[in-house]
Amino acid sequence: MTSPTSQARSSNALSRFQLFPFAALSASYFAHIGFFNPYLPLWLKELGFSITIIGLLTAVQAATRVLAPYGWGWLSDHTGERVKLLRFCAGSALVCSAGLLVEGGVLWIGVVLLLMFIHTSAMMPMSEAALAHLVSTDQGFDSRRYGRVRLWGSLGFLVMVFVAGAWFEVQGMQSFPIWAVCSLLALNLSVWCLPNRKEAVHQDEARPPVMPVLRHRRVQWFFASVFFHVLSHIGIYVFFSLYLDALGYSKTMIGVLWAVSVAAEIVWFFTQSRWLPAFSLSTWMFICSVAMVLRMVLTTWAADLLWALLFAQILHALTFATHHTACIALLSHHFPGRLRGRGQALYASIGYGVTGVLGALCGAALSDVYGLSSVYACSIATALLACVCAWQCKRQHAQH
Repeated sequence: MTSPTSQARSSNALSRFQLFPFAALSASYFAHIGFFNPYLPLWLKELGFSITIIGLLTAVQAATRVLAPYGWGWLSDHTGERVKLLRFCAGSALVCSAGLLVEGGVLWIGVVLLLMFIHTSAMMPMSEAALAHLVSTDQGFDSRRYGRVRLWGSLGFLVMVFVAGAWFEVQGMQSFPIWAVCSLLALNLSVWCLPNRKEAVHQDEARPPVMPVLRHRRVQWFFASVFFHVLSHIGIYVFFSLYLDALGYSKTMIGVLWAVSVAAEIVWFFTQSRWLPAFSLSTWMFICSVAMVLRMVLTTWAADLLWALLFAQILHALTFATHHTACIALLSHHFPGRLRGRGQALYASIGYGVTGVLGALCGAALSDVYGLSSVYACSIATALLACVCAWQCKRQHAQH
């Protein structure tokens, strides 16, 4: 007869075994993002495109996040085949990435990016839905287990953004397409390590509608806060490398500044189970939005001071890592069970789809007229709006 201690050890070992494939997927996916998002604008610049064209092409990724994640999320909720869909998306993105190896103009690159992003933009919502299900217990969302998995994604991003920056500094940007293919190949290998488990779907079971959930005030304020918070972040995601390049920072230093932000989020993900209980999740969202205001102020008016930029990047631990964990936990609460995939997809669409399109296109227009620093000045205003919405979200949650 086994003792309770041995049973607990066995349970923990089983849990680690189940979570390892998700850690590998997170590491490889964000390693791909770690080179693609920071250096795509620099590659497009080397091809001779204007900031307006660069803004349009980088907006393609955000445009696919408006509808594609919800479509894939709906399909995964109604079939239970999240792993098979993840494998299909990864394989399709790899095939499409080969198009970057062919020389072409704006239209060709735009089509290739569109086909790639239709598939890659769906992967994280499906993976997050499966992971949230795995780390949730009778006591609710387990932030410790989630953080220990998610930090591998941050580590993959950190290593890749630093290595790619050093490589491109010496070799130039012409090898960017090859990096794209190789990183997606690694992503495919990790996806096939996932256990091919189908979530139970009962055909006679009523499919819960999502609209009743969206009618709740606390959910509406939640998504409004997410919208303005991430919109403030878009200037970092799309224009930060170009901004630093224009200020005279080397590609190596650009990689270092990206790496500092990711190192900060790794520390948070590893230790978040200690800090999250200090405040409610909605309170954390408000704190994160306040930190976003400070980060955008420093990025706008103190970017010529390296120490100020370093501090602003360290705030990424709050403006991204803390905010993301709080959002995933609240989504698991508001969209349980067979609503989980659609809840994650709405988060991706509203938070990173619509905001990405608006941020990239409006940011490009602003940059052409007023310079790149104007993007971050506008982000101060959107961060203040995020504070207002997060405060309202906090009030609504306190009433329930």
